[in-house]
Amino acid sequence: MSKQFKLDRFFHSKVASFILPFLATILLLIIWELGVHIFQIPQFNLPSPSSIYQAAITYSSQLWTNAWRTLVTTTIGFLLAIATGVFLGFLIGYSRIAYLTLYPILVGFNTIPKVALVPLLAVWFGANEIPATLTAFLLAFFPIAVNVALGLDTVEPEMKDVLRSLGASQLEVFQKVGWPHTLPYLFASLKVAASFAFVGSVIAESVASNGGMGYLIVAASSNFDVPLAFAGLLALSILGILLYGFFVILEKYAIYWAR
Repeated sequence: MSKQFKLDRFFHSKVASFILPFLATILLLIIWELGVHIFQIPQFNLPSPSSIYQAAITYSSQLWTNAWRTLVTTTIGFLLAIATGVFLGFLIGYSRIAYLTLYPILVGFNTIPKVALVPLLAVWFGANEIPATLTAFLLAFFPIAVNVALGLDTVEPEMKDVLRSLGASQLEVFQKVGWPHTLPYLFASLKVAASFAFVGSVIAESVASNGGMGYLIVAASSNFDVPLAFAGLLALSILGILLYGFFVILEKYAIYWAR
């Protein structure tokens, strides 16, 4: 077995998908740490990874409390987005009337910067968890609806005709063809929408909230506690990776036949 073949086999293994990103992260942190010390960058401009780690240990209780709040608001908003997005996607994908009436409205609504809605949400609901939940929902539901509609729209007409000629009802056509064909599109949108939901929650928390990671980062930045702000950013990154990884694993088992 040649060396090149062994390397190719390793790069395509599951172990490589964990080891290589881990080593790249370690290398990045080492370069970052050395760069801060060599160029003597002030801590309030760019803290070193060791300073960020120390801040994470010192403020671990605040980080955990605010991270949990952001995770809860993001999850609720994301679940609402899945329910609404799937429903609208099926409606637009199966009904020409719904497509002509609803789709332009959704596109128009999606072009509105959601950060501009946060002050209004704060006026209507107060500076609490609700604006963050609604912003997460507003950012996440559109890609889900579009991908579900696209999945239904790209089902081969011949396949539907064959099932109908065999006496299948509209519901049976959907169960046998429409739903399986849409699942890869749905899972692709979920992985993107999960990141959008986190972005929405943090935007709302940084503008109008009394808690959450967005609130913590803004408060730390205003106090020039930059290591704590970076610790909050890293915590958000970890939460986003965990949520993305959850849907990757779920996709692997739910639509194993599509691989």
